[in-house]
Amino acid sequence: MYWLWIIIFLGPLGAGVYILMEVIPDLGVLRQSFDAFPRRKRIRQLEALVLDNPAAGNYEELGDLYLEEGNFARARDCYDKAIKSRSDLPDAFYRRGIAKIHLGGFASAVPDLEHVVSCDRKYDSNRAIGLLAHVYANTGEVTKADALFEEVTQRSTLSETYYNYALFLASQDRTAEAREWTQKILAKKPTMPGYLRRRERPWFRRANGLLKRLPATSP
Repeated sequence: MYWLWIIIFLGPLGAGVYILMEVIPDLGVLRQSFDAFPRRKRIRQLEALVLDNPAAGNYEELGDLYLEEGNFARARDCYDKAIKSRSDLPDAFYRRGIAKIHLGGFASAVPDLEHVVSCDRKYDSNRAIGLLAHVYANTGEVTKADALFEEVTQRSTLSETYYNYALFLASQDRTAEAREWTQKILAKKPTMPGYLRRRERPWFRRANGLLKRLPATSP
């Protein structure tokens, strides 16, 4: 409602500020929907191209497109072929690890993400090390998971990392800490610009769902 008052009192200037702060940033989100059409066209082109030119770069690009489409099995297969041709592609290892996580293959994602983190501990703005902690948590490597989550949360504010850490803490019956990290996700919401709140909405929903599942802690 405060935007309405700004527009009423400032007139065209207020409307301009609203467009700058709220509308323009959301165009990036809208563009992602329209990108699906050229992306699928490019997938068809690359599927034909790799039959004649099975270069690592072509397979890596095709894997990236399938990953964006949510076709994780096809993405994994493309990264397999890219890495088989060239083993010096950290991004292919990283994205293959992500595809494997989505497919539930946590154990097979471990060596991919370990390779990436060994090359660059802060890869993809610390997301890689956060995902490595997550796969450790899902393969019974509790000590390694705990140490990596402790490390990455010192320098990352990714909601994904916070949420995965909260899940890990809950699995270890560290309920009070799990609630604390879940609430840190929700605490971002009031100070975020509207377009960021909309992008983070899936994590807010997951955080709310997790809070409801966690047992209440004693005061």
